[in-house]
Amino acid sequence: MNNLKQKIKNLSAEYFPEITAIRRHIHQYPELSNQEYKTSDFIASKLFEFGIPFEQGIFKTGIVGLIKGKNPGSKVVALRADIDALPVKEKNDIEYKSKNEGIMHACGHDVHTSSLLGTAKILNKLKEHFEGTVKLIFQPAEEKIPGGAKFMIEEGVLENPKPDIIIGQHVYPDLEAGKIGMKSGKYMASTDEITLIVKGRGGHAAMPDLIINPVVIASEIIISLQQIISLNPDKNTPTVLSFGRFIANGTYNVIPDEVEIKGTFRAFNEKWRAEAHEQIKKIAKSIAENAGGNCEVFINKGYPFLVNDDVVTKNTFKSAVEYLGKENVVDLDLRMTAEDFAYYSQLVPGCFYRLGTSNKTKGITSNLHTPDFNVDEKSLETGMGLMAWIAINELGA
Repeated sequence: MNNLKQKIKNLSAEYFPEITAIRRHIHQYPELSNQEYKTSDFIASKLFEFGIPFEQGIFKTGIVGLIKGKNPGSKVVALRADIDALPVKEKNDIEYKSKNEGIMHACGHDVHTSSLLGTAKILNKLKEHFEGTVKLIFQPAEEKIPGGAKFMIEEGVLENPKPDIIIGQHVYPDLEAGKIGMKSGKYMASTDEITLIVKGRGGHAAMPDLIINPVVIASEIIISLQQIISLNPDKNTPTVLSFGRFIANGTYNVIPDEVEIKGTFRAFNEKWRAEAHEQIKKIAKSIAENAGGNCEVFINKGYPFLVNDDVVTKNTFKSAVEYLGKENVVDLDLRMTAEDFAYYSQLVPGCFYRLGTSNKTKGITSNLHTPDFNVDEKSLETGMGLMAWIAINELGA
């Protein structure tokens, strides 16, 4: 296996310039969720060039490729990358800056996609050296609730062949390039979008006796909803209920008829999540009605919580230490952010880990979803090689 590990490292170094060019092309031409048609065609062209069979058009722009080893039916390992971008205007001064105005790979999906293409090329080169089958999943619409993973699953991405395990990686600017991090068990929260429309009776601000003030009602609702946090029965995992939008379209002396509120709810327990949804509806409606108004509650249910299987994560951690060295593999904490990889992890034992991408000496430190987010591209060499090594360790040589 040491010889095989060295072959992977050599191939990662050899393919690095090509995969870097692929990443830069994808970065230059980002596409929003459910609009990734040119990105999909580009990925398909590379898989064709590499000689890897694939199926295109799963949930419109999704792609699944297969690499068969010596005994294809013995075990199946799925490797997943997401391909969509964000509605962010890029501010980086780089030669491969986004050419699609107002759209940017500010969450690193260009890295995920190009890295998986690199992994695919490595594994296809070494397919006579491992057992089983590798399933490559290039997934659209991770950034848009309810998430592309949900629809790809509905269209059979976890069948024919059914994966025994699934592995995913995500860029992580909190770690330097060359390092990775992971956490076993519950790792990322579920996410739901909450919309409240609080209705009253508007009018002149100087005549409060003639109005039912939705601004006051909405304010009381927001404060009162915070008590839901304390009802969480699982004291070992947090809950977040935050509101980021409060629109009362009145003015100095005009009270509007209604107020719009938008927020997010995050949790790590599906039973509690459902109970909290009912509490949100009950509290908001009750407060509004008691004040003479009413409140419409809309809950757009998003991704479930993401859980990393203990056994798969332990094996992934071991593989990472073997490939990168113990000093380059770190333990991570719970995150209240969300990922639609969670749909896979609820159905198939999996591990979703973080790929370090920052480089302080080069000034590459910006956070995800910012207009100046970028990565140290040496992380591509780490990402493609490590994922290939993890897959081969799972399948057996």
